[in-house]
Amino acid sequence: MDIKDRGHQRSNSDARIRLLLVQPPPDTKDWTWTLTRRCDQCGLSAGDIKPEDFAERAFIAGEEWVQILRSSPAVAARPSPAVWSPLEYGAHVRDVYRLFDARLAQMLNDDSPTFTNWNQDETAIKEAYGEQDPEVVADELEAAAQRFVARIQSLKPDQYARVGFRSDGAEFTVMTFIQYFLHDVIHHLWDVTGQQDAAASLALE
Repeated sequence: MDIKDRGHQRSNSDARIRLLLVQPPPDTKDWTWTLTRRCDQCGLSAGDIKPEDFAERAFIAGEEWVQILRSSPAVAARPSPAVWSPLEYGAHVRDVYRLFDARLAQMLNDDSPTFTNWNQDETAIKEAYGEQDPEVVADELEAAAQRFVARIQSLKPDQYARVGFRSDGAEFTVMTFIQYFLHDVIHHLWDVTGQQDAAASLALE
C-alpha cells in the first residue's frame, strides 16, 4: 500500500468518525397528528389523500427519490454536520418503503398485529447510510417502491378497514397507514429540496 492509499483510507476513516460523533438529534416526535391536519413544513394534507391516489402518490414519491440519488451533485454531503445528506435520507426512505410493505402485508394477513419497534436513527448508524453507494441505493429504493405500489394496487375496498398497532400502541387502519407512509416519504423530500409537497407537482409519463 502506498502513501496515497494510506492517506485515502485515513480520510475515509476520519469522515466516518465525524459522522458517528455528530449525528442528527433522534426524531422522537409522534407524527400521527399529520393524519388530521396539514403539515406546515412539507405542505401535505395526508389525511385528505384518497385510496384511488395512493399507488400513484407512492410511485411518484419513489421516482423523485431515485432522481435525487442519481442526479444530485452533492448527494453524500451533509448541509450541516447534524443534518442528514440526501444519500442518508434516501437510504432511510428505501428502508421505509421496505418496512411499510412488510407491515402492510402483516396487516392483511394477521388480525390486529402489533409491529416490532424500528429505531431509524440506530439503523442509520449501524448500516452506515452515508457510506452506501447512491446508485445501489437508488436501484434498491426503486425496487422497494415498485413492490409496495403493487401491494397497494392489489388492495380490495374491504381491506382498508383492517387494523395494526405500532409498538407504542398507536392504531392504524390500512387507510391511515398508507396516508402516514405518504407523509413520511414526501416530508423527507421537503427536508432535501425545500419544496412543499413536491410529489404533487410531478406527472406520470
